[in-house]
This record gives sequence, C-alpha cells and structure tokens, in this order.
Amino acid sequence: MRIIHTIAEVRDFVREGRSNGKRIGLVPTMGYFHEGHLTLMREARKETDLVVVSLFVNPTQFGPNEDFKSYPRDLDRDAAMAENVGVDMIFNPSVEEMYPQGYSTYVEVEGITGGLCGASRPGHFRGVTTVVTKLFNIVQPDRAYFGMKDYQQLKVIERMVRDLNMPLEIVSVPTVREPDGLAMSSRNTYLSPQERQAALVLRKALDYAQELVGSGLRDGGDLCARVQEFIGREPLASIDYVAVVDPDSLQPVDRIGDRVLVALAVRIGKTRLIDNAVISA
Repeated sequence: MRIIHTIAEVRDFVREGRSNGKRIGLVPTMGYFHEGHLTLMREARKETDLVVVSLFVNPTQFGPNEDFKSYPRDLDRDAAMAENVGVDMIFNPSVEEMYPQGYSTYVEVEGITGGLCGASRPGHFRGVTTVVTKLFNIVQPDRAYFGMKDYQQLKVIERMVRDLNMPLEIVSVPTVREPDGLAMSSRNTYLSPQERQAALVLRKALDYAQELVGSGLRDGGDLCARVQEFIGREPLASIDYVAVVDPDSLQPVDRIGDRVLVALAVRIGKTRLIDNAVISA
C-alpha cells in the first residue's frame, strides 16, 4: 500500500491503474478509522480493482467553535488498519495542498442542506461538498463509498452527483454499530465511561420510535415530541435536534406513510453525536 501526499502523485497512480483496465473505488474519510470506515473499504475492495482512501481532516466543514484542532489523528495507526483490509493507496494531503493560498471556489447544494445538521452547523455542507468534489476530480473514481450514519451527507452527495452530472456511482453502506448499539464514530473517543453509557440513549430513542410507529402512531409531530421526551430523561444528554422527515427529500413529515427517517443530533457532555433510522410503518 502506498501513502501519497500530493495531487500530482495521486493522478499518476490512478492513471496507471486505468491504463491497465482497473476500476477505481474511493472511500473519503477524515481518518481515525473504526469498523465503520473499514466496512466501507471492504465493500470497495469487493467491488473495484483499485481502492483509494482519502484521509484528510477538512477544515472547511468545521465551524469556528468546533473540534477541528482536537479531531483525533493517527496516520500510522490508520495506515496499518487500511493496509490490513486491502487498500491500495491512502491520499493524505496537507491543508495547503487542498486549499492553496488564494483559494476561493466552493460547491453548494441548496434545499436539502437547509435542515438537520445544516441548520445547526452553518457552512458545514458547503465544506463537505467542496472537498468531496475536489476528491472526485482528483481521483476520478468509478464508485465512491459513504456510510448511512451520516445520512444527510449521503443524500447531499447523491444530489450533487446527479445535479452536476458527475460520472460515478455513489454506494451507500449501512451504519456499523458497537455490540451495544452505539453507532461507530471517531468522536466516540471523546466520551468518558459515564458519557459512553449515556450515549446509548440515541439508539434506544430510535428503537422507541420504531415501537411507536409499529404500534400505529402516524403523526410526525407527535412522534418527534415523544422521542424528544425520551432523550430528555437522560441527564447527560442535550438535544440539538430530533427530526421526523421524508427519507429522500429530508422535508418534515406531518403524516407518516410507508417509510420515515428519524434523525437525531444529541450532545453527550461536550460531544455531539448523530444517529438515524429509516422506519417502516
């Protein structure tokens, strides 16, 4: 496995692979890998011939009071994990390589970015769509792999690819969870043992939502209120949002039909965690 730090070297690496008829798979990440990341890499390994993992903590998707500087980083650890699952190349650029002096071009998807994390993290998705567009242009993959834990991000990327006629396939991979149900996240490392236990309220709240819908609840506002009340019983939890929305448009749902997305963002102590579930009526 190669670790590459410049755009020119990535393009040379990919060009050689394409000249030999290889299909390219890309897994965009911010590093500090866990089983969720590795699952994306394994899917890419199964479905493509050359697996590229980008490892870049992207400053443009962090707000001024967010955890860009403290976000966990360990290239040696990540490289060993990626090599173990068959990754061919890690692209680990500097901030200056991706955003040279005078950089002033951004990609923005409207509408679908307005709610959920877009409402509470202004500018976040502009940073995501910009860096992902740059990665697509640099690597030119046939397929790119994204996890469903970041459901809104997945839908935003799908919309961007469709709207801008980008010639690749977006592959979604189900959320990977710890044995007790907590969605895997690099930010879980911030949690104290007590906070780690409290964080289980997110998955429990989604299970509760499924029970309510399964028992016949169809009012979206009522479902949202009851899930909020459930999370509110956890003393260490502070709700950013609870949303009951259409799984495709991400617009709020008044009357629940066949499927609905319940999406959560909750702070456990100082750590902001997200989770979601598509619930069938």
